[in-house]
Amino acid sequence: MGSEQAAAGRPRVVIVGGGFGGLWCARRLATAAVDIVLIDRTNHHLFQPLLYQVAMAGLSPAEIAAPIRSLLRSQRNTRVLLGEVASVDLARRQVALDDGALLDYDWLVLAAGAKTSYFGHDAWENVAAGLKTVEDALEIRRRVLLAFERAERATDVAQVEQLLTFVVVGGGPTGVELAGAIAELAHTVLANEFRHIDPERAKVVLVDGGDRILGGFPATLSQSAAEQLGELGVHLRLQARVEDIDAQGVTLADGQRIAASTVLWAAGVRATRLSESLGVPTDRAGRVVVGHDCALPGQPHMFAIGDMANLVQDGQPLPGLCPVAMQQGTYVGDVIARRLPKERRAPFHYIDRGTMATIGRSRAIAWIGDTELHGYPAWVAWLVIHLMQLIGFRNRFVVLVTWAWSYFSYKRGARLITERKGEKSLVRAAKA
Repeated sequence: MGSEQAAAGRPRVVIVGGGFGGLWCARRLATAAVDIVLIDRTNHHLFQPLLYQVAMAGLSPAEIAAPIRSLLRSQRNTRVLLGEVASVDLARRQVALDDGALLDYDWLVLAAGAKTSYFGHDAWENVAAGLKTVEDALEIRRRVLLAFERAERATDVAQVEQLLTFVVVGGGPTGVELAGAIAELAHTVLANEFRHIDPERAKVVLVDGGDRILGGFPATLSQSAAEQLGELGVHLRLQARVEDIDAQGVTLADGQRIAASTVLWAAGVRATRLSESLGVPTDRAGRVVVGHDCALPGQPHMFAIGDMANLVQDGQPLPGLCPVAMQQGTYVGDVIARRLPKERRAPFHYIDRGTMATIGRSRAIAWIGDTELHGYPAWVAWLVIHLMQLIGFRNRFVVLVTWAWSYFSYKRGARLITERKGEKSLVRAAKA
């Protein structure tokens, strides 16, 4: 296929990725004299901080996602394309899509996000589900709910125990949120719904190689999170390195074996393969090393932001958080709108307005400036901030109503088990 040319007299801005970074950049350019092409491999913007709630049957996918075209429908200078970028020709300033289409660009913003990393053990992906996409969340939901259904039909005591054991690998925010949510699902939501098994006897094990969970938080908040997980019945296995994962459980480096039918992976991410194909410096996680203005070395008209960028501030790389991507997207959009040459660009500076993690019902931790919150106050702060950040009034209203209903009823309404195409029926699987 041939190359699409930019309109005469108006620079073309190509944005790769419709996540927080790409969307905020496009919005900043809404009134700029540029033509924007935003490319994403999916047709929706996903609010990833609440993805674990889809995985745990608390919310439906449509409640935390919105079509990118709908979000940008009022921007007459913006075109949205469904596709995946295969490569970038830096010399010709062209983006190649996986179907062979070529797009010229005057400015390029790479905001393609990250994918789950198994640290070289790619075979683990089949038995330890990660959590980065809607499809991942639905697969986790399917596996967790199906484990209880299979346990209800099992007759062997050891098999029931294995089916009701859930291992979460990784003690960061995602791992903590998943572990707490599984424990809460088993101990409250599913209680009294089965006759052969007692869901409250489910065992949730959180495995991490460090000496404490949530290593990016102050030690006091980390300890508080561990105590709150303990209240939910979650077992912590710290300083435990995973040696192997298979369909029957997890083997630790010290030889100990945890028999579990469901293993979830929250131990690491890396940038998409696009960053590795650019031929520019990357870090160990595959993130593009960028300068103080988010631009690639020697490429003042090309930027990388969000999860696929390594930008050092105060001696440390910025974390892969949605507020970082939002602020970088706005910053880069401002640079492009003003067409600032490299020497006139003020360094990007991330303003940290707080970090938090939820653990369960009325349980969370929050670190806002010098203020540390834990328990119910942190949980309320978490609710308010995440509701404010959700895209669209409808999503905010629906999520608020869903959370209120779940809080007072101890129920979750998104507990559908769906078959994958070509998969044997769930009834036959439960008999196996």
